[in-house]
Amino acid sequence: MKQTLKRIIPPGIWNSARYTVDAIRRLPEVPNAYLHPWRRESIKRLAQFKNIHAGKRAFIIGNGPSLKQTDLSKLKNEFTFGMNRFYVAFPELGFQTTYFASINNLVIEQFVEDISALTMPKFLAWRSHRFFNEKTYNETTNFIYTSYTGPKFSSDVTGRVWEGATVTNFALQIAFHMGFQQVILIGVDHNFASKGDANKTVTSEGDDPNHFMPNYFGKGVKWQLPDLDTSEIGYIMAREAYRNAGREVIDATVGGKLTVFPKVDYNSLF
Repeated sequence: MKQTLKRIIPPGIWNSARYTVDAIRRLPEVPNAYLHPWRRESIKRLAQFKNIHAGKRAFIIGNGPSLKQTDLSKLKNEFTFGMNRFYVAFPELGFQTTYFASINNLVIEQFVEDISALTMPKFLAWRSHRFFNEKTYNETTNFIYTSYTGPKFSSDVTGRVWEGATVTNFALQIAFHMGFQQVILIGVDHNFASKGDANKTVTSEGDDPNHFMPNYFGKGVKWQLPDLDTSEIGYIMAREAYRNAGREVIDATVGGKLTVFPKVDYNSLF
C-alpha cells in the first residue's frame, strides 16, 4: 500500500507528508528533550561549543579493523573524536581523545560506568539519559536530542539532530557545530564481517572481527548490525553541508569501502 501511494503522489507532497508524520511521532519526546534539567544544562554547554574550533582540523576516529594499520600516535596533539568503545585503546595509546561521542542505546546501557568515568566532554543521545543517575551524570555529559526520523544535517546541535544510522554522522554534525574547517575520517571501514538485517540486535559469541580490538564487543556483548545504506545518505548530506560552508570532509581510512568523501593518504597529513 505504501509503495502504491508513493508512486501516485508527487515526490514533494509525499516527502512533506512523511516529514509531518515523523514530527508528530516525535511530539511526546519534545517536552523532556528541551525542559529536563539535564537537557537545559546540556543546551547551555553546547551553545558554548559553537565555533570554538573555527578554522581548525579534527579527526573523527571510527572503530574499524583498519585502525590496526593506522599510526594513531600521530594524533596525540590533534583534535580528535573517539566514538563508542574507542576508549579501550586509551591505555595503549597513552593519551585520550579530545571528545567522545555515542548514540547507541546498547553501547551506552552496557558500558555506562565506563562512559561516565571518561573525563573529556562527552556527547550522547538524549534518550540514553535513562541509563544515568545522579552519580554517573556529571558536567562533562552533554545530551543531544537525536532522532531516527526526519533526515537532515544539523549545523547547530543544540536542537534536534538526525542520527543518520551511525555515530560517525552524529560526530560530523558536532564537528560542524564546533566550526572545524576540515574533518578527517579514519577507521571508518564501512564494511563489516558480520552480515544480517540492518539494525538487528545480535550477541557477540567471541572475539570481535568487526572492530579494531578483539574485546571491543567481546563475548556476551549485545550490539546492532549496521545500516550502511542509511549511513551513506547521512554522509552525503554531511559532504554537501561542509562544501556549501567552504569546509571539507576527507577520508583517510586505510582500505576503507566508503566512497562518499575524497580519499587521502593518512601519512600525507602530517
